Amino acid sequence: MVLEMNPGRIMAFLVLFASALPACGGGASSASNGGSASTTSSAGGTGGGTSTGGAGGGCGGGALLSCEGEALAALVDVTRYEADLGSVAQPRTPGSAGWKTVQDLCADRFAAAGFQVELQDYGTGVNVVGTLAGTDKAAEKVVLSAHYDAVPGCDGADDNGSGTAGLLEAARVLGQGQYHRTLVVACWDEEELGLVGSRAYADKAKADGDTLTSAFVFEMIGFKSDAPDSQSLPLGFGLLFPDQTAAVKEGGMKGNFVAVVGDTGIAGAQATYVAAAGKLGLPVVSLGLAQDQKNSKTFADLRRSDHASFWAVDYPALMLTDTANFRNSHYHCTEGPDAVSDLDPSFTEKIVKATVWTVFDALQAP
Repeated sequence: MVLEMNPGRIMAFLVLFASALPACGGGASSASNGGSASTTSSAGGTGGGTSTGGAGGGCGGGALLSCEGEALAALVDVTRYEADLGSVAQPRTPGSAGWKTVQDLCADRFAAAGFQVELQDYGTGVNVVGTLAGTDKAAEKVVLSAHYDAVPGCDGADDNGSGTAGLLEAARVLGQGQYHRTLVVACWDEEELGLVGSRAYADKAKADGDTLTSAFVFEMIGFKSDAPDSQSLPLGFGLLFPDQTAAVKEGGMKGNFVAVVGDTGIAGAQATYVAAAGKLGLPVVSLGLAQDQKNSKTFADLRRSDHASFWAVDYPALMLTDTANFRNSHYHCTEGPDAVSDLDPSFTEKIVKATVWTVFDALQAP
């Protein structure tokens, strides 16, 4: 990461390393009421508002999280995720037999979950897009996605088999409901070639005048390590995010958290995610960029996945990641196979549950 930066204008959202938030219904009005979350802000402000619960109101009177979302998240089945991960983790460079197999799997699972499925052929690749129409706010869309391609000669279990399988399970659960807003789920193609598939979708959505209220991206959500010094950080990270860096160091530099990266426009949903993760006992490092920073090359290490395609056309977006090569030495099979056996399904289960909870609340917010 380039060191030419202005840390005073970085937004540092929430850093959460314990599940100390009150139980659903406890009446918490914000994540900070949980006692274990520290909040810092800069001259750029915190951006966005606090996400609210479902149509029936918050849980416990003004709570950040909805009880309806919590109930839906509880339906996530880790055994289904593991089965899908086993199917996805195979060589699948664009145009290969494995690529087509996983493409078909995305389409079949989306259809089975009740989504209208479109194969978006944009010329060099194919996105699989599922749509579940909303009710009174159908023109507003919430997107949940992951890329399904992999680098050549690599099974890509973590990158991004974990994200694809997590998406399929989240789609299965979310497909059981009906929401105010329209839910779009998508398996993006050609991420490894430069975010090509997601950029094709985001550019078309912008050209068509679509209203995307939030976009969530799974990018490598399977690798966890509780070993000290298993986590590294990008060059200059401590200047950008001093509080988060201190928290990781105080935790022994363990790679046991999910990193949540968002821009100002999605700050409300980002805070909801951190709160949901805390309820689930999932450690989080939450990072945010101001509007004038999200598309800057200075912050390239925070723009390395499909969320950046949405940022490029000014749609609010959030990436969920295990931090890739800053933790997993088998990233892109450089120092060994990116294999299913390296991954921690219980870690991914919590990430997917927190995502389902957050997406539900985004779909149902007033």
